[in-house]
Amino acid sequence: MAINGFIMTDRETTLLMGRVKRIEQILGRTLSPTFTPFQSPLGEEELSYLREAAQELYWNELEWEKLTNEERLDEEFFTELAFPGFLAFVRGLLLSETMPDSLAPPRPSPEVVRDLLGFLATRVVELEEAKTDLDGAEREHREAELRMTDRLIDLVLYRLHDLEADEVGKVEAALALE
Repeated sequence: MAINGFIMTDRETTLLMGRVKRIEQILGRTLSPTFTPFQSPLGEEELSYLREAAQELYWNELEWEKLTNEERLDEEFFTELAFPGFLAFVRGLLLSETMPDSLAPPRPSPEVVRDLLGFLATRVVELEEAKTDLDGAEREHREAELRMTDRLIDLVLYRLHDLEADEVGKVEAALALE
């Protein structure tokens, strides 16, 4: 499956489609992105720049977390706090309103967010495949990265599909029971 130029394997596609279906089942409704791309689509150079910037944020914040373990409590990570720049970037890509005195109109770019979901799904699959080949501290780090990246997928899906706070709470409550 291709998502805006990003080719995903069956495993990545299944992972993302499964997440969307799970959220739909919990909420009892079909999800469809509420964001429409800007009237004049971004050029490939702009799309590439935005994809690379987001991926760089992911890698930088992941490395910072690895160095500091700041957002870790016992064995769990607070993904929202470990990836603040990445998640803010995603929100910016989906911005559909600006202040009245803004010099530029909003330019939502959901296609970039969909590409980022493909990137995250690919990373989850890679981490799942590689974790059996590692041991010790490296395995522990990769498992933590897997849990955080897996969680990022849900957080990005919530934003892409513009879920309300109560809907996110309902999904989170249901996932906690799994």
